[in-house]
Amino acid sequence: MEKNKNLKEIVIDIDGQKWQEALDKAFKKANAKAKIPGFRPGKAPKNIYIKTYGVESLFMDASNYCVEDAYKKMLDENKDLLIAAQPILDIRSIDENHIEYVFTLTLKPEVKLGKYKNLDVKKEKVKVTKEEIDESVNHMREHYKENIVKEGSIESGDIAIIDFEGFKDGVAFEGGKGENYSLEIGSNTFIPGFEEQLIGMKRGEEKDINVTFPTDYHEESLKGAPVIFKVKVNEVKEVKIPELDKEFFEDLGMEGIDTKDALIEQVKENIKVRKEKEVEDKYIEDLLSKISETTQVDVPDTMVDEETERMLDNFSNHLSMQGITIDQFYKYTNSTKDLLKEQYKEEALKRIKYRLILDEIIKVEKIEVTDEEVDKKIEELATKYNMTKEEVKKQYGDVNYIKYDLEVNKAFELIKGE
Repeated sequence: MEKNKNLKEIVIDIDGQKWQEALDKAFKKANAKAKIPGFRPGKAPKNIYIKTYGVESLFMDASNYCVEDAYKKMLDENKDLLIAAQPILDIRSIDENHIEYVFTLTLKPEVKLGKYKNLDVKKEKVKVTKEEIDESVNHMREHYKENIVKEGSIESGDIAIIDFEGFKDGVAFEGGKGENYSLEIGSNTFIPGFEEQLIGMKRGEEKDINVTFPTDYHEESLKGAPVIFKVKVNEVKEVKIPELDKEFFEDLGMEGIDTKDALIEQVKENIKVRKEKEVEDKYIEDLLSKISETTQVDVPDTMVDEETERMLDNFSNHLSMQGITIDQFYKYTNSTKDLLKEQYKEEALKRIKYRLILDEIIKVEKIEVTDEEVDKKIEELATKYNMTKEEVKKQYGDVNYIKYDLEVNKAFELIKGE
């Protein structure tokens, strides 16, 4: 819910010489393209231009030239305000003498903290099972599997390279033909019964396969229809999954891993680190959720809107890394930007509330971070990511972000009772 007490209007007036300079600048831009009888573009006097087009035609460009100064003036005159979202800008009045901007500010809402110490929230224990280790090792072996040509007959799990063409009532149907198609037997990629009938066939062999399309098949003309596929096997390959031997360890290229026991220990450690991170994240989430239950704060809609936009941008960037545009996503999922934002709303509200809770704890507990602590953190990051300290600073853009992260970490230590 939007709370008016969290909104404040600031009026900034730009007049005098600064406004006249903006109008002159706007005139030069507009006059360069103006078509005025008797004058070449850009050569008409200002009074002739205004008589032809009106001074109002300069207002939009002039207002754009002044908005940065107005924004800076607004911030300079209201340094004590805690602005929580991007200001909303409007123009209240404008004429040849001045422009009056209105900035609607969303102020940081009041937070009435609930209980945030001794919360009796338990952290889960981390345990790595044999099944998890085996699954991870098998996944690594699968990654290095090879498809090797075999001379024998097709077995379940093999890959058959086939030509095929489907016929219904003796007539070939659309979409039922393929050449040198690679089909893994047992993958259930084709119509039920098709793959099973390939078992036992050999390279060069041809066969008619009788199957019936499912009654819920997407193509109406083929629903529940009995058909015949004429199939020829061009090649048979068996899938070879590597053993845990010297060749496999060399392919892995993991330093110090040259035996099965060493691999299992490393895999166990990797799983443990991942699960510890997951458990820690859940523990923090549970702590913040517990504090949130007794904390009172009215989060302005503008803060939620801004957070959902940020989440949407992150999602869009993630998609683009996979070669998918956000518009393609909307099309594939029959969705829209508004629908996606609505789905993000609850999570956005929660994130903001947690952030406000942490900020209030930092304030109440007078948590501070020294320059030495910031510098030490920068050194740690530089070592971890093999960067220089200057590169780390450049990456963050502002060391205050690093300082804030350290403040939040201290707040978490306090909440956890560490």
